[in-house]
Amino acid sequence: MPLPPETFFEGTPPHVRAYIEQLHAIIADLHTRMAELESKQAKNSTNSSLPPSSEHPHAKPVHHTPKSPRRSGGQPGHAKHQRPLLPTEQCQHVISCVPPTCRRCTAPLSGTDPQPLRHQVWEMPEIKPSVTEYQRHRLICRCGTVTCGALPAGVPTGQAGPRLIAFSGLLMSCFRQSKRRAALFLSMILNQPACPGWMVSLQKLAAEAAQPAYDELVLQLPQQAVLYIDESPTKEGKTKSWIWTFVAATFTLFATRTSRAADILVDWLGEAYTGVIHCDRARMYWSFGRLQWCWAHLKRDIQGLIDSRCHTSRRLGHDLMRPTKELFVLWQKVRDGTLSRAAFVEQMKPIRAEVESLLLRGYFDARVRGFCKGLWEHRQNLWTFVEVEGVEPTNNAAEQALRQAVIWRKLSFGTQSAEGSRFVERLLTVVETCRRQQRNVLSWMVEAVEARFTGKTAPSLLSGV
Repeated sequence: MPLPPETFFEGTPPHVRAYIEQLHAIIADLHTRMAELESKQAKNSTNSSLPPSSEHPHAKPVHHTPKSPRRSGGQPGHAKHQRPLLPTEQCQHVISCVPPTCRRCTAPLSGTDPQPLRHQVWEMPEIKPSVTEYQRHRLICRCGTVTCGALPAGVPTGQAGPRLIAFSGLLMSCFRQSKRRAALFLSMILNQPACPGWMVSLQKLAAEAAQPAYDELVLQLPQQAVLYIDESPTKEGKTKSWIWTFVAATFTLFATRTSRAADILVDWLGEAYTGVIHCDRARMYWSFGRLQWCWAHLKRDIQGLIDSRCHTSRRLGHDLMRPTKELFVLWQKVRDGTLSRAAFVEQMKPIRAEVESLLLRGYFDARVRGFCKGLWEHRQNLWTFVEVEGVEPTNNAAEQALRQAVIWRKLSFGTQSAEGSRFVERLLTVVETCRRQQRNVLSWMVEAVEARFTGKTAPSLLSGV
Protein backbone atom coordinates (compact mmCIF):
# COMPACT_ATOMS: atom_id res chain seq x y z
CA MET A 1 0.00 0.00 0.00
CA PRO A 2 1.66 3.30 -1.10
CA LEU A 3 1.80 6.47 0.97
CA PRO A 4 -0.99 9.01 0.42
CA PRO A 5 -0.30 11.84 -2.06
CA GLU A 6 1.38 15.09 -0.99
CA THR A 7 -1.96 16.89 -0.87
CA PHE A 8 -2.95 14.56 1.98
CA PHE A 9 -0.16 15.97 4.15
CA GLU A 10 -0.91 19.65 3.52
CA GLY A 11 -1.07 21.38 6.87
CA THR A 12 0.21 18.27 8.69
CA PRO A 13 2.95 18.99 11.22
CA PRO A 14 6.33 17.49 10.21
CA HIS A 15 6.58 15.28 13.31
CA VAL A 16 3.12 13.81 12.61
CA ARG A 17 4.05 13.10 9.00
CA ALA A 18 7.28 11.43 10.12
CA TYR A 19 5.30 9.28 12.57
CA ILE A 20 2.86 8.24 9.81
CA GLU A 21 5.71 7.33 7.46
CA GLN A 22 7.33 5.29 10.23
CA LEU A 23 4.08 3.40 10.85
CA HIS A 24 3.68 2.83 7.10
CA ALA A 25 7.18 1.30 6.92
CA ILE A 26 6.40 -0.97 9.88
CA ILE A 27 3.13 -2.11 8.28
CA ALA A 28 4.89 -2.82 4.97
CA ASP A 29 7.55 -4.86 6.80
CA LEU A 30 4.85 -6.80 8.67
CA HIS A 31 3.03 -7.51 5.39
CA THR A 32 6.26 -8.89 3.92
CA ARG A 33 6.95 -11.09 6.93
CA MET A 34 3.35 -12.31 6.99
CA ALA A 35 3.57 -13.29 3.31
CA GLU A 36 6.79 -15.21 3.99
CA LEU A 37 5.23 -17.05 6.94
CA GLU A 38 2.11 -17.89 4.94
CA SER A 39 4.31 -19.21 2.14
CA LYS A 40 6.21 -21.44 4.59
CA GLN A 41 2.97 -22.57 6.23
CA ALA A 42 1.60 -23.63 2.84
CA LYS A 43 4.56 -25.94 2.16
CA ASN A 44 3.97 -29.66 2.58
CA SER A 45 5.23 -32.93 1.11
CA THR A 46 3.24 -32.43 -2.11
CA ASN A 47 4.66 -29.03 -3.10
CA SER A 48 8.16 -29.03 -1.60
CA SER A 49 11.02 -31.31 -0.57
CA LEU A 50 9.59 -31.80 2.93
CA PRO A 51 9.27 -35.50 3.75
CA PRO A 52 5.77 -36.88 4.50
CA SER A 53 6.92 -37.70 8.05
CA SER A 54 7.27 -33.96 8.78
CA GLU A 55 3.50 -33.51 8.62
CA HIS A 56 1.16 -34.03 11.56
CA PRO A 57 -0.38 -37.52 11.44
CA HIS A 58 -3.89 -36.02 11.63
CA ALA A 59 -3.26 -33.43 8.94
CA LYS A 60 -5.62 -33.90 6.02
CA PRO A 61 -3.71 -34.08 2.71
CA VAL A 62 -4.66 -31.81 -0.15
CA HIS A 63 -6.24 -33.95 -2.86
CA HIS A 64 -5.47 -32.72 -6.36
CA THR A 65 -7.23 -35.69 -7.95
CA PRO A 66 -10.85 -36.81 -7.48
CA LYS A 67 -11.39 -39.37 -4.76
CA SER A 68 -12.01 -42.93 -5.92
CA PRO A 69 -15.57 -44.17 -5.31
CA ARG A 70 -14.25 -47.57 -4.20
CA ARG A 71 -14.06 -48.34 -0.49
CA SER A 72 -10.74 -49.32 1.08
CA GLY A 73 -9.93 -53.00 1.54
CA GLY A 74 -10.80 -56.04 -0.54
CA GLN A 75 -13.13 -55.37 -3.47
CA PRO A 76 -16.25 -57.45 -4.17
CA GLY A 77 -15.45 -60.49 -6.32
CA HIS A 78 -11.70 -60.55 -5.58
CA ALA A 79 -9.93 -63.90 -5.40
CA LYS A 80 -9.95 -65.50 -1.96
CA HIS A 81 -6.61 -65.66 -0.17
CA GLN A 82 -6.08 -68.47 2.33
CA ARG A 83 -3.30 -70.71 3.58
CA PRO A 84 -3.49 -74.07 1.75
CA LEU A 85 -3.57 -77.25 3.82
CA LEU A 86 -0.35 -79.23 4.06
CA PRO A 87 -0.34 -82.87 2.94
CA THR A 88 -1.20 -85.15 5.86
CA GLU A 89 2.19 -86.88 5.72
CA GLN A 90 3.94 -83.53 6.33
CA CYS A 91 2.10 -82.93 9.61
CA GLN A 92 3.97 -83.75 12.82
CA HIS A 93 0.84 -84.97 14.58
CA VAL A 94 -2.45 -86.33 13.20
CA ILE A 95 -5.38 -86.70 15.62
CA SER A 96 -8.55 -88.44 14.47
CA CYS A 97 -11.75 -87.00 15.92
CA VAL A 98 -14.31 -89.87 15.67
CA PRO A 99 -17.79 -89.28 17.13
CA PRO A 100 -18.70 -92.11 19.60
CA THR A 101 -22.48 -91.64 19.37
CA CYS A 102 -25.12 -90.16 17.09
CA ARG A 103 -25.70 -86.47 17.80
CA ARG A 104 -29.48 -87.02 17.40
CA CYS A 105 -30.43 -90.36 18.97
CA THR A 106 -27.18 -91.10 20.88
CA ALA A 107 -26.87 -94.52 19.25
CA PRO A 108 -23.29 -95.93 19.22
CA LEU A 109 -21.31 -95.27 16.03
CA SER A 110 -18.44 -97.27 14.49
CA GLY A 111 -16.09 -97.02 11.54
CA THR A 112 -14.15 -94.11 10.05
CA ASP A 113 -14.76 -91.47 7.38
CA PRO A 114 -12.63 -92.10 4.23
CA GLN A 115 -12.64 -88.33 3.49
CA PRO A 116 -12.76 -86.54 6.87
CA LEU A 117 -12.95 -82.78 7.20
CA ARG A 118 -9.37 -81.58 7.68
CA HIS A 119 -8.51 -78.85 10.16
CA GLN A 120 -4.87 -77.88 10.70
CA VAL A 121 -3.49 -75.80 13.58
CA TRP A 122 -0.05 -74.21 13.24
CA GLU A 123 1.94 -73.83 16.44
CA MET A 124 5.36 -72.39 17.15
CA PRO A 125 7.57 -74.88 18.99
CA GLU A 126 9.45 -73.92 22.09
CA ILE A 127 12.84 -72.62 20.99
CA LYS A 128 15.95 -73.73 22.84
CA PRO A 129 19.47 -72.70 21.80
CA SER A 130 21.87 -75.43 20.74
CA VAL A 131 24.94 -75.37 22.98
CA THR A 132 28.14 -77.20 22.02
CA GLU A 133 30.84 -77.59 24.65
CA TYR A 134 34.48 -77.89 23.59
CA GLN A 135 36.64 -79.42 26.31
CA ARG A 136 40.27 -78.36 25.87
CA HIS A 137 42.45 -80.85 27.68
CA ARG A 138 45.74 -79.67 29.14
CA LEU A 139 48.39 -82.38 29.19
CA ILE A 140 51.80 -82.22 30.83
CA CYS A 141 54.81 -83.53 28.95
CA ARG A 142 57.67 -85.35 30.71
CA CYS A 143 59.69 -82.22 29.99
CA GLY A 144 57.29 -80.28 32.16
CA THR A 145 55.58 -78.30 29.35
CA VAL A 146 51.78 -77.95 29.53
CA THR A 147 50.06 -78.30 26.13
CA CYS A 148 46.39 -77.36 25.70
CA GLY A 149 44.18 -78.82 22.97
CA ALA A 150 43.30 -76.34 20.21
CA LEU A 151 39.77 -75.54 19.11
CA PRO A 152 38.74 -77.01 15.75
CA ALA A 153 39.03 -74.73 12.72
CA GLY A 154 36.08 -72.38 12.36
CA VAL A 155 35.01 -72.45 16.02
CA PRO A 156 34.60 -68.87 17.35
CA THR A 157 36.53 -67.85 20.43
CA GLY A 158 33.43 -66.13 21.80
CA GLN A 159 30.15 -67.68 22.94
CA ALA A 160 28.11 -66.87 19.83
CA GLY A 161 27.98 -69.07 16.75
CA PRO A 162 27.63 -67.88 13.13
CA ARG A 163 23.83 -68.17 12.98
CA LEU A 164 23.35 -66.31 16.25
CA ILE A 165 25.70 -63.52 15.13
CA ALA A 166 23.99 -63.23 11.75
CA PHE A 167 20.50 -63.23 13.28
CA SER A 168 21.46 -60.63 15.90
CA GLY A 169 22.95 -58.37 13.22
CA LEU A 170 19.77 -58.54 11.15
CA LEU A 171 17.66 -57.96 14.24
CA MET A 172 19.43 -54.62 14.77
CA SER A 173 19.53 -53.60 11.09
CA CYS A 174 16.85 -55.21 8.96
CA PHE A 175 14.29 -55.21 11.77
CA ARG A 176 15.57 -51.95 13.29
CA GLN A 177 15.63 -53.07 16.94
CA SER A 178 17.68 -51.30 19.60
CA LYS A 179 20.41 -53.14 21.47
CA ARG A 180 18.20 -53.49 24.52
CA ARG A 181 15.17 -54.68 22.57
CA ALA A 182 17.28 -57.14 20.56
CA ALA A 183 18.72 -58.59 23.78
CA LEU A 184 15.20 -58.83 25.20
CA PHE A 185 14.02 -60.69 22.08
CA LEU A 186 16.86 -63.21 22.32
CA SER A 187 16.21 -63.79 26.02
CA MET A 188 12.41 -63.90 25.93
CA ILE A 189 11.68 -65.63 22.63
CA LEU A 190 14.80 -67.69 21.88
CA ASN A 191 15.78 -68.46 25.50
CA GLN A 192 19.25 -67.17 24.65
CA PRO A 193 20.77 -65.16 27.55
CA ALA A 194 21.81 -61.74 26.23
CA CYS A 195 22.46 -58.18 27.34
CA PRO A 196 22.84 -54.85 25.46
CA GLY A 197 26.62 -54.87 25.89
CA TRP A 198 26.89 -58.32 24.30
CA MET A 199 24.74 -57.13 21.39
CA VAL A 200 27.37 -54.48 20.65
CA SER A 201 30.01 -57.22 20.42
CA LEU A 202 27.81 -59.27 18.06
CA GLN A 203 27.17 -56.15 16.00
CA LYS A 204 30.91 -55.66 15.53
CA LEU A 205 31.37 -59.29 14.41
CA ALA A 206 28.50 -58.98 11.90
CA ALA A 207 30.00 -55.79 10.46
CA GLU A 208 33.43 -57.43 10.09
CA ALA A 209 31.86 -60.41 8.30
CA ALA A 210 30.11 -58.14 5.78
CA GLN A 211 33.17 -55.93 5.10
CA PRO A 212 34.77 -57.95 2.23
CA ALA A 213 31.55 -57.99 0.20
CA TYR A 214 30.95 -54.30 0.99
CA ASP A 215 34.45 -53.31 -0.16
CA GLU A 216 33.90 -55.27 -3.37
CA LEU A 217 30.79 -53.19 -4.14
CA VAL A 218 32.70 -49.97 -3.42
CA LEU A 219 35.21 -50.87 -6.12
CA GLN A 220 32.34 -51.49 -8.56
CA LEU A 221 30.76 -48.04 -8.14
CA PRO A 222 32.99 -46.13 -10.63
CA GLN A 223 32.23 -48.76 -13.30
CA GLN A 224 28.44 -48.33 -13.20
CA ALA A 225 26.82 -46.69 -16.23
CA VAL A 226 23.96 -45.18 -14.18
CA LEU A 227 23.83 -44.40 -10.47
CA TYR A 228 20.84 -43.15 -8.50
CA ILE A 229 22.16 -41.19 -5.52
CA ASP A 230 20.45 -39.56 -2.54
CA GLU A 231 21.38 -38.64 1.02
CA SER A 232 19.68 -37.92 4.34
CA PRO A 233 20.97 -36.31 7.56
CA THR A 234 21.70 -38.44 10.62
CA LYS A 235 23.91 -38.29 13.73
CA GLU A 236 27.19 -39.93 14.72
CA GLY A 237 27.57 -39.23 18.40
CA LYS A 238 27.20 -35.46 18.72
CA THR A 239 28.39 -34.87 15.16
CA LYS A 240 26.01 -34.27 12.29
CA SER A 241 26.49 -36.74 9.47
CA TRP A 242 24.72 -37.99 6.34
CA ILE A 243 23.78 -41.43 5.15
CA TRP A 244 24.24 -41.77 1.39
CA THR A 245 22.68 -44.35 -0.89
CA PHE A 246 24.02 -45.43 -4.28
CA VAL A 247 21.60 -47.52 -6.35
CA ALA A 248 23.22 -49.38 -9.25
CA ALA A 249 21.68 -51.83 -11.71
CA THR A 250 22.11 -54.91 -9.50
CA PHE A 251 23.07 -53.67 -6.03
CA THR A 252 22.51 -50.88 -3.52
CA LEU A 253 25.27 -49.39 -1.36
CA PHE A 254 24.91 -47.22 1.74
CA ALA A 255 27.63 -45.03 3.24
CA THR A 256 27.63 -42.86 6.37
CA ARG A 257 29.91 -39.84 6.32
CA THR A 258 30.23 -36.64 8.37
CA SER A 259 30.17 -34.46 5.25
CA ARG A 260 27.77 -33.70 2.41
CA ALA A 261 30.37 -32.01 0.19
CA ALA A 262 31.30 -33.01 -3.36
CA ASP A 263 34.58 -34.46 -2.04
CA ILE A 264 32.64 -37.45 -0.73
CA LEU A 265 31.39 -38.26 -4.22
CA VAL A 266 34.89 -37.85 -5.65
CA ASP A 267 36.25 -40.31 -3.06
CA TRP A 268 33.66 -42.90 -4.07
CA LEU A 269 33.40 -42.37 -7.83
CA GLY A 270 36.68 -40.69 -8.75
CA GLU A 271 37.15 -37.47 -10.66
CA ALA A 272 36.89 -39.19 -14.06
CA TYR A 273 33.48 -40.80 -13.58
CA THR A 274 31.76 -40.88 -16.99
CA GLY A 275 28.41 -42.44 -16.10
CA VAL A 276 25.05 -40.77 -15.48
CA ILE A 277 24.22 -39.61 -11.96
CA HIS A 278 20.54 -39.37 -11.12
CA CYS A 279 20.04 -36.92 -8.27
CA ASP A 280 18.18 -33.90 -6.95
CA ARG A 281 19.35 -30.39 -7.79
CA ALA A 282 21.86 -30.10 -4.91
CA ARG A 283 25.08 -28.35 -5.95
CA MET A 284 27.52 -31.01 -4.76
CA TYR A 285 26.55 -33.09 -7.82
CA TRP A 286 27.23 -30.30 -10.33
CA SER A 287 30.96 -31.05 -10.62
CA PHE A 288 30.18 -34.30 -12.45
CA GLY A 289 29.70 -34.39 -16.18
CA ARG A 290 26.29 -35.92 -16.91
CA LEU A 291 23.35 -35.56 -14.55
CA GLN A 292 19.66 -36.36 -14.59
CA TRP A 293 17.61 -34.19 -12.27
CA CYS A 294 14.64 -35.82 -10.62
CA TRP A 295 11.33 -34.88 -12.21
CA ALA A 296 9.40 -35.98 -9.11
CA HIS A 297 11.23 -33.26 -7.13
CA LEU A 298 10.56 -30.79 -9.92
CA LYS A 299 6.88 -31.69 -10.05
CA ARG A 300 6.54 -30.96 -6.32
CA ASP A 301 8.29 -27.61 -6.82
CA ILE A 302 5.92 -26.80 -9.67
CA GLN A 303 3.01 -27.62 -7.37
CA GLY A 304 4.56 -25.18 -4.92
CA LEU A 305 4.29 -22.47 -7.59
CA ILE A 306 0.63 -23.36 -8.12
CA ASP A 307 -0.03 -23.06 -4.36
CA SER A 308 1.78 -19.70 -4.19
CA ARG A 309 -0.03 -16.43 -3.46
CA CYS A 310 1.76 -14.74 -6.39
CA HIS A 311 -0.34 -14.66 -9.56
CA THR A 312 2.74 -14.86 -11.80
CA SER A 313 4.03 -17.92 -9.94
CA ARG A 314 0.64 -19.62 -10.12
CA ARG A 315 0.38 -19.01 -13.85
CA LEU A 316 3.89 -20.37 -14.48
CA GLY A 317 3.13 -23.37 -12.26
CA HIS A 318 -0.04 -24.26 -14.20
CA ASP A 319 1.77 -23.79 -17.52
CA LEU A 320 4.63 -26.10 -16.44
CA MET A 321 2.37 -28.72 -14.87
CA ARG A 322 0.61 -29.52 -18.17
CA PRO A 323 3.73 -30.71 -20.08
CA THR A 324 5.03 -32.38 -16.91
CA LYS A 325 1.93 -34.56 -16.68
CA GLU A 326 2.20 -35.35 -20.40
CA LEU A 327 5.82 -36.41 -19.81
CA PHE A 328 4.82 -38.91 -17.11
CA VAL A 329 1.98 -40.29 -19.23
CA LEU A 330 4.41 -40.98 -22.08
CA TRP A 331 6.97 -42.53 -19.74
CA GLN A 332 4.36 -44.85 -18.28
CA LYS A 333 3.59 -46.09 -21.79
CA VAL A 334 7.29 -46.72 -22.36
CA ARG A 335 7.51 -48.74 -19.15
CA ASP A 336 4.48 -50.91 -19.88
CA GLY A 337 5.64 -51.51 -23.48
CA THR A 338 2.80 -49.72 -25.30
CA LEU A 339 5.13 -47.03 -26.70
CA SER A 340 8.42 -47.68 -28.45
CA ARG A 341 11.59 -45.84 -27.47
CA ALA A 342 11.86 -44.13 -30.87
CA ALA A 343 8.26 -42.89 -30.70
CA PHE A 344 8.83 -41.65 -27.15
CA VAL A 345 11.88 -39.61 -28.18
CA GLU A 346 9.91 -38.07 -31.06
CA GLN A 347 6.87 -37.19 -28.91
CA MET A 348 9.11 -35.64 -26.24
CA LYS A 349 10.42 -32.96 -28.63
CA PRO A 350 7.40 -30.60 -28.37
CA ILE A 351 7.21 -31.17 -24.60
CA ARG A 352 10.86 -30.26 -24.22
CA ALA A 353 10.46 -27.17 -26.36
CA GLU A 354 7.42 -26.03 -24.35
CA VAL A 355 9.11 -26.52 -20.97
CA GLU A 356 12.26 -24.69 -22.04
CA SER A 357 10.28 -21.78 -23.50
CA LEU A 358 8.39 -21.42 -20.21
CA LEU A 359 11.65 -21.49 -18.23
CA LEU A 360 13.09 -18.84 -20.53
CA ARG A 361 10.00 -16.70 -19.99
CA GLY A 362 10.41 -16.98 -16.23
CA TYR A 363 14.17 -16.33 -16.47
CA PHE A 364 13.47 -12.68 -17.42
CA ASP A 365 10.71 -12.18 -14.82
CA ALA A 366 12.07 -11.07 -11.45
CA ARG A 367 9.14 -12.66 -9.60
CA VAL A 368 9.99 -16.23 -10.70
CA ARG A 369 13.62 -15.81 -11.75
CA GLY A 370 14.86 -17.62 -8.65
CA PHE A 371 12.97 -20.75 -9.69
CA CYS A 372 13.76 -20.61 -13.40
CA LYS A 373 17.39 -19.45 -13.42
CA GLY A 374 19.09 -22.72 -12.41
CA LEU A 375 16.70 -24.84 -14.46
CA TRP A 376 17.26 -22.79 -17.60
CA GLU A 377 21.04 -22.54 -17.28
CA HIS A 378 21.33 -26.32 -16.68
CA ARG A 379 18.34 -27.43 -18.75
CA GLN A 380 20.34 -30.29 -20.31
CA ASN A 381 20.11 -32.07 -16.93
CA LEU A 382 16.35 -32.35 -17.37
CA TRP A 383 16.45 -34.49 -20.51
CA THR A 384 19.19 -37.09 -20.02
CA PHE A 385 16.53 -39.79 -19.63
CA VAL A 386 15.33 -38.98 -23.15
CA GLU A 387 18.81 -39.17 -24.68
CA VAL A 388 20.20 -42.15 -22.71
CA GLU A 389 18.26 -45.39 -22.62
CA GLY A 390 18.10 -47.01 -19.19
CA VAL A 391 17.80 -43.74 -17.26
CA GLU A 392 14.55 -43.00 -15.39
CA PRO A 393 13.00 -39.53 -15.17
CA THR A 394 12.68 -39.79 -11.37
CA ASN A 395 15.10 -40.66 -8.59
CA ASN A 396 12.52 -42.91 -6.91
CA ALA A 397 14.94 -45.86 -6.84
CA ALA A 398 17.32 -44.01 -4.50
CA GLU A 399 14.51 -42.50 -2.41
CA GLN A 400 12.84 -45.88 -1.90
CA ALA A 401 16.14 -47.47 -0.88
CA LEU A 402 16.91 -44.57 1.46
CA ARG A 403 13.51 -44.86 3.13
CA GLN A 404 14.66 -47.88 5.17
CA ALA A 405 17.68 -45.94 6.42
CA VAL A 406 15.48 -42.95 7.32
CA ILE A 407 13.11 -45.15 9.34
CA TRP A 408 16.10 -46.68 11.13
CA ARG A 409 17.47 -43.20 11.88
CA LYS A 410 14.15 -41.98 13.29
CA LEU A 411 13.98 -44.98 15.62
CA SER A 412 17.63 -45.00 16.75
CA PHE A 413 18.56 -41.27 16.50
CA GLY A 414 21.76 -42.18 14.65
CA THR A 415 24.88 -43.95 15.90
CA GLN A 416 27.23 -43.30 18.79
CA SER A 417 30.55 -44.03 17.08
CA ALA A 418 32.28 -44.64 13.75
CA GLU A 419 32.07 -48.40 14.40
CA GLY A 420 28.30 -48.10 14.71
CA SER A 421 28.16 -46.20 11.42
CA ARG A 422 30.19 -48.93 9.69
CA PHE A 423 27.74 -51.54 10.98
CA VAL A 424 24.75 -49.59 9.69
CA GLU A 425 26.11 -48.93 6.21
CA ARG A 426 27.34 -52.50 5.67
CA LEU A 427 24.28 -54.31 7.02
CA LEU A 428 21.81 -52.01 5.22
CA THR A 429 23.79 -52.67 2.02
CA VAL A 430 23.52 -56.43 2.57
CA VAL A 431 19.80 -56.31 3.37
CA GLU A 432 18.78 -54.10 0.43
CA THR A 433 21.03 -55.84 -2.11
CA CYS A 434 19.80 -59.30 -1.10
CA ARG A 435 16.21 -58.05 -1.36
CA ARG A 436 16.79 -56.79 -4.89
CA GLN A 437 18.54 -60.01 -5.92
CA GLN A 438 15.86 -62.15 -4.23
CA ARG A 439 18.42 -63.84 -2.00
CA ASN A 440 17.87 -65.05 1.57
CA VAL A 441 19.66 -62.43 3.64
CA LEU A 442 19.95 -64.66 6.74
CA SER A 443 21.58 -67.48 4.75
CA TRP A 444 23.99 -64.98 3.17
CA MET A 445 24.95 -63.51 6.55
CA VAL A 446 25.49 -66.96 8.09
CA GLU A 447 27.78 -67.87 5.19
CA ALA A 448 29.68 -64.57 5.61
CA VAL A 449 30.19 -65.10 9.35
CA GLU A 450 31.32 -68.69 8.81
CA ALA A 451 33.82 -67.48 6.19
CA ARG A 452 35.23 -64.98 8.68
CA PHE A 453 35.79 -67.70 11.30
CA THR A 454 37.22 -70.29 8.90
CA GLY A 455 39.33 -67.87 6.86
CA LYS A 456 37.61 -68.85 3.61
CA THR A 457 36.58 -66.47 0.82
CA ALA A 458 33.59 -64.39 1.84
CA PRO A 459 30.41 -64.61 -0.28
CA SER A 460 29.90 -61.86 -2.87
CA LEU A 461 27.00 -59.44 -3.26
CA LEU A 462 27.58 -59.02 -6.98
CA SER A 463 24.82 -60.51 -9.07
CA GLY A 464 25.83 -63.79 -10.70
CA VAL A 465 28.98 -64.25 -8.55
